[in-house]
Order: sequence, then C-alpha cells, then structure tokens
Amino acid sequence: MTAEGGPPLGDRDPADFLAAHWQKRPLLIRGAMAGWKSPLTPDELAGLACESDVESRIVARSRGRWSVRHGPFDEADFAGMPKRDWTLLVQGVDRWVEPVAELRRRFRFVPAWRVDDVMVSYAPPGGGVGAHVDEYDVFLLQGLGRRRWRIGGERLDAPAWRPDQPLKLLADFAPAEEHVLEEGDMLYLPPGWAHDGIAESECLTFSIGFRAPSTAELAGRFAAALSERFGEGDRYADPELVPPAEPGEIGAGAVRKVQALLRARLEDPDFVAGWLGQLVTEPKDERAPGRIGRTRPKAVACVPDARLAWTAGTGDTITLFADGTAFPGLAGAAAVVAHALCRDARIGGAALEAAFADAGAASL
Repeated sequence: MTAEGGPPLGDRDPADFLAAHWQKRPLLIRGAMAGWKSPLTPDELAGLACESDVESRIVARSRGRWSVRHGPFDEADFAGMPKRDWTLLVQGVDRWVEPVAELRRRFRFVPAWRVDDVMVSYAPPGGGVGAHVDEYDVFLLQGLGRRRWRIGGERLDAPAWRPDQPLKLLADFAPAEEHVLEEGDMLYLPPGWAHDGIAESECLTFSIGFRAPSTAELAGRFAAALSERFGEGDRYADPELVPPAEPGEIGAGAVRKVQALLRARLEDPDFVAGWLGQLVTEPKDERAPGRIGRTRPKAVACVPDARLAWTAGTGDTITLFADGTAFPGLAGAAAVVAHALCRDARIGGAALEAAFADAGAASL
C-alpha cells in the first residue's frame, strides 16, 4: 500500500519506474493509491465548472458525431444532459481544491517544475473523448467508478486525424491492450501513445499532466528574452573587414560570426537558467498576490497552484523562481526559506521563527 503522502506508484520504487517506463512505455499500476478516496464529488466538480474563472468543457458523442461546449456552465446545462455518452472536463482543479493540490505534490519523484496541473473529468456510462494522443506524459488515476482504457502498441510520431471533427481524434486506432481501472488504480502513458477511455459506470478520473514545451516554443521565447536582455546596442561587428571578392555574397566568415554571437548566449548557463526558471514557473493566468499581515503568521503556505523552482547560483547562493519572477542571490536563511517553499510549499514553527529573525529571509 502506498504510504500516506508518498509516491503513488503502488509498491514500485520511483527510480525503477523512471528507468523502465518514463517516456518509454505505458504502465498499469493496480492499487497505486490504495485506500485513497476522491477529494471531491461529481456535483462539486460540476459546481467548479459553473465558475467564470475555471476552464471547463463538455464533450459529447451522438450518432458518431462529436461536439464540444466550453464553460462556464449553469445548473440548467447539467439538468438537460443525457444519461450517457458525454464527459465534463475541468482543468486546473488543483488550483481550487487543496486536497487535489496535495495529490499533485505526491508526483514529485519527477522534478516539480515539470508537473503542469490536475484535470478532473466526470462521465456517465459511455462517456469519453475519443481515441487520441497527448504530447506530454500523463498519469490517469481513477477516483470513482470504473473506466475501460484501450491503448495502442507503440508511439505515434505522425498520427493521422479524423476530418471534420471538433477534436483531434485519430483516424485509425488499433488498440493492443485493454484495462478496466477501478478506484485507486492508475495508468501511466508517455507522450504519443494512443489511448481511448470509456466510462463503464459513473466515474471521476484525475489526469496529472506534465509540462513539455516544444522546441518552437522554447526558441521563440528564448529569442524574446535575448531581445529584452541585450537590446539594440548589442550588434554584429566586423572591425577586421577587407574588400570582398564578391560583394553580393554572405561569406562563411559572416555566418561563423553570427553563429558565435548566438552561441555565446546559449552557452551562458546563468542566462539560460534564469530564463528557463522564469518560463517554467509562469502561472497560466493572473493571480492576486498573497498577503502577510502586520502580525507574524504561524505558517506561510503557497497557494495551491503556485509554481516554484530554484537554480544554483554563484558560490552558495541560489535563485528562486516564483510564478515567473526571479529572486536571485539568496543565501543563508533566505535560501533555507526558498528550499522549504519549493520542497514542502509551506514553512512554519521554528523554521519560520528563524526566517523572521533574518532580514533577508523575512523580506523574501
């Protein structure tokens, strides 16, 4: 049985799981969360979907055609739904429900900055979203009822999609295995593995997804960061220039100069680490900042969807990244606070007293 608060992998060692399965092949884990109960009900999930700042959608299938409606919804929307063949999906439930945020934190056998969010889906019998692939790793944890999963036999690098559908559904899907998941069971899927989940009874499924920025996104964001950092004053230069044999040619020397100019930025570890830390901790939307009152609190805790990470700096210092903002040069008690918040999402007791006794840590 999984220890309370431990990795939800049944009796598997996290290092063995990562070596054998992470981004390699799927894994069914029976009793991954044995004894665990869903921290919310279908009605509570529907209530979240009625909120204007919660991302939600309803996917339905009728006579072979699919439809998608986006929230927020109201009670009348749910009252008029059929008894089968539809799914409610609510994104980022860990932002709103603290026990779901605690569930997300139990997946820290993968670096915390890689964890994206927890989506929760409700479906009556027959509900699903069709055969598809995800471009990121995902753990599918059954929280209520039963869901049948069909899985392909290999990674699809260039899947073909069904035309004229509102979802990216596979044109061809040949499942290689099937599993029925019950409460506490979990399925891990690497990126690119075809899968299709269909509810066999009223069910809730918790999908823990991971951030996987594309090379195109990384390149675009890095270029933007370079522009902000260096501006117009940092330019190509060729003081050793001599008259060219062919004035219209971009010579090999010019190409090497540009390569060297760009490579110097890519090979600056402090710049790349600072840029990456801010990128991967950016929140998905704006959030009001937390407040500390005039009296000293008994504990300081991160909001459920806070995104924190750190990198090593010069000497014994570290840089903390919190929701896209960098706090460089932290050392001593301030570094202890940063480590505690990244590791445990809270700090209290003697550690908090020590933090407030140090000017740098108290300021942080």
